[in-house]
Amino acid sequence: MNERYLRLPSRHLGRPAHLWTFGWWGRPVIVFPSASGLAHEWRASGAIAALAPLIAAGKIKLYCPESNASQTWTGEGWGGDRLARHLAYERFIVEELVPWIRQDCDSPHIRMGAVGVSLGALYASNAALRFPELFEHALCLSGRYDAESFLEGFFDDEAYFHAPYAYVPNLSGYELDRVRRHTSLTLVVGLGPHENTCIPETLKMGRLLREKGIPHYQDVWGHDSAHHWDWWKRQLRLHLAHRYA
Repeated sequence: MNERYLRLPSRHLGRPAHLWTFGWWGRPVIVFPSASGLAHEWRASGAIAALAPLIAAGKIKLYCPESNASQTWTGEGWGGDRLARHLAYERFIVEELVPWIRQDCDSPHIRMGAVGVSLGALYASNAALRFPELFEHALCLSGRYDAESFLEGFFDDEAYFHAPYAYVPNLSGYELDRVRRHTSLTLVVGLGPHENTCIPETLKMGRLLREKGIPHYQDVWGHDSAHHWDWWKRQLRLHLAHRYA
């Protein structure tokens, strides 16, 4: 599957970023890790193996960067400092990783997908909603979308624009139109063990998208579906195959 490990130089992070890639060709999809922040998370969890048929068939090409979640959303310290570190990571994705992927795909204008589980779903949803011209779709599994709850009372203009619960209800005019025209989201959650706050947060996110007419699909699994890779792998196979097969 052309498995590669790289350390991608980043001026925004001030250090090389860990990156795994899988696939020879296909639609590029950026994989945002969960709260672990580890670039090899999907490889270690078996998610890459579960998606091997799609990768080998040239339907998708996965790019799995690290994140700095432990220094931002789940970290300690003043919310302003943590948000600043998140902004640096977002600039790394948009200004460094996306151009690198386009060069790697030998396609200077290719658009890509975003996918994430748990906290990774916050990254994926923000990618599609904030940069719809770059990200044609976001697949979000067992997501956390209440970004404000991670900042422990800190909430300025920058925090607002990274908190879907805050900015989606206020989208209008040109900004709403560009989201409607260029991207869509798939929200998946189960009703089973350890989904906890992911259930109401996913349902609320779906309602906000519906009220704004933003293209989306909401898929609620049963009470046997847990907040676990065994279930996420099934959901990934189903929805990525439906999207890219």
